[in-house]
Amino acid sequence: MTAQGTPPRVLTVAGSDSGGGAGIQADLKTMLALGVHGMSVVTAVTAQNSLGVRGAWELPAEAVRAQYRSVVDDIGVQAVKTGMLSSAELVETVADLLAGTDAPVVVDPVGVSKHGDPLLAASALDCVRAKLLPRATVATPNLDEVAQLTGVRVESEEQLRDAAAAVLAFGPRWALIKGGHLPGDAVDLLTDGVEEYWLRAPRHDNRHSHGTGCTLASAIASQLARGRSVPEAVTEAKSYVTGAIAAGFALGAGIGPVDHGWALTRGAPTA
Repeated sequence: MTAQGTPPRVLTVAGSDSGGGAGIQADLKTMLALGVHGMSVVTAVTAQNSLGVRGAWELPAEAVRAQYRSVVDDIGVQAVKTGMLSSAELVETVADLLAGTDAPVVVDPVGVSKHGDPLLAASALDCVRAKLLPRATVATPNLDEVAQLTGVRVESEEQLRDAAAAVLAFGPRWALIKGGHLPGDAVDLLTDGVEEYWLRAPRHDNRHSHGTGCTLASAIASQLARGRSVPEAVTEAKSYVTGAIAAGFALGAGIGPVDHGWALTRGAPTA
């Protein structure tokens, strides 16, 4: 926090989740829990609940651009996180905006929802590879997104290196390959192609994990805005999201969300 009492500012560029478990709602809750000021650029409105996505409506590129410029030109940002960018036009618009922003960028290349609903048009994949990933300080794909973007399919922990190399080939400074879909402990690999950090956490037997990817990416952006290095930011974010998964709660008839406020409500430190 600055001498004037203004907390670090983080901008999420993502879709809205009407159920409150993922998207900009998860991002803003995470940012609040981690002591930064969250701001948002809404890229799409979804009608979704614990059972899945009922509908999605993309905002015009002009509206996305206007939201972004309004925030960045007046308030400024110390980090940006991108999430659901459903079309090639929006991916290109956001990539162009990021090119003129002097702040670290966390790219969560959202392809499908927790329930398997598609959130990125197939026609947008080339634009993600060519224009968005090169803007990323950290890219945070899960294994399904790695396969979608690179064709590399990971079935063992050792293959996380292959996935990271394939993602780094598109230009992000760091790749965090999330191995949560593998059996055993939840292991992720963070690497810039030279340094490697293997991040392990016990797997919690809790099906209520909606919003995990959004939450992790937002936590990383929050820690980067607070001046952490990439390895420090990712390590602290992993700890935060592991606690949020453990505290995930039932909501509705399907998959409930992680608990973004777990550290606040349980009196534990957030960093």
